[in-house]
Amino acid sequence: MKFGVNRIISFVVFIVLLLPVMACDGQDVSDIEDSKEKGVININLALDWYPNSNHSGFYMAKENGHYTESDLSVDIFTPANPEDVLKTVGAGKDDFGVSYQAEVLLARAQGIPVKSIAAMVQHPLNSIMVLKDSGISRPSDLAGKKVGVTGIPFEEALFSAMLEYDGTKPENVTIVNVGFDLGPALLGGKVDAIVGAYWTHESIAMESQGYEISVLRMEDWGVPDFYELVLVASEETLQSKPGLVKTFLTATQKGFSEAANDPLKAVDVLVGFNPEIDRDLEIKGIDLLAPLWSEDDVVFGTQNSDRWKQLSDWMKEKGLLEDHVDHQEAFTSEFIE
Repeated sequence: MKFGVNRIISFVVFIVLLLPVMACDGQDVSDIEDSKEKGVININLALDWYPNSNHSGFYMAKENGHYTESDLSVDIFTPANPEDVLKTVGAGKDDFGVSYQAEVLLARAQGIPVKSIAAMVQHPLNSIMVLKDSGISRPSDLAGKKVGVTGIPFEEALFSAMLEYDGTKPENVTIVNVGFDLGPALLGGKVDAIVGAYWTHESIAMESQGYEISVLRMEDWGVPDFYELVLVASEETLQSKPGLVKTFLTATQKGFSEAANDPLKAVDVLVGFNPEIDRDLEIKGIDLLAPLWSEDDVVFGTQNSDRWKQLSDWMKEKGLLEDHVDHQEAFTSEFIE
């Protein structure tokens, strides 16, 4: 769900470049009224991974002055360990963070007090990927084949659901834990398919190397249609600083709207802040992503109880989530207009 082709190598390189910047993270947000008297409210926004087109709306909001005109100074950064985003947000070290719908539910099962305040991507990005010339066009074609996975239980449960939906038992497939070397495992012939890579990123990266890739999207094969990425805040922030949350989200919505309306400019802004990323890849990626930010005319950030319930119930049925977790407590829509 979180990692894919060469992401570990790319992330290590990116972190080395970011070390001087990261030294300044970790500030707590001060009280809104006191901060306004001082002029500017400092905000930390922790990303789920290194900056890419998924995050372009944040950078557009920053570039176009939507944060500063709201008296916000937003530090957008990648944590040393992105898996800790929900912990640092829940503890108040970071004010907002980018995470995943399933991870929010799992965090709440562990008592981490975080909530989703906006859905960033309306559909799953995780997928099954195969070489186009493999002849594999549906999950059942993977019977008797080798499939590379990262070892993340949630992803394996997603894959099993796709197989069962298409009439194939998971035991008919050989699972190979390739860690986060998904792309090399597929391109090198170690496996016949991979699960855990984004069809808006890794497929493009592999095709740029001269390989044709076919993608099987999860929601087409029996998996609940979940929100891939969500924006999160702590319960404490939501209760004590609702004005700050609303102000930040309003500015962020403007940034994503502008990014969707002018994707090429959005990528150029993204690269301007992060010159180490692959511009050509992100241009192709944002063309796939932008329609998912506000599909079917819903505004950016929209999320509803039915989608949260469907995923929560499915995770409980698969033994991934404890029964006591209340999906209604995992998100709020009060700050989205």
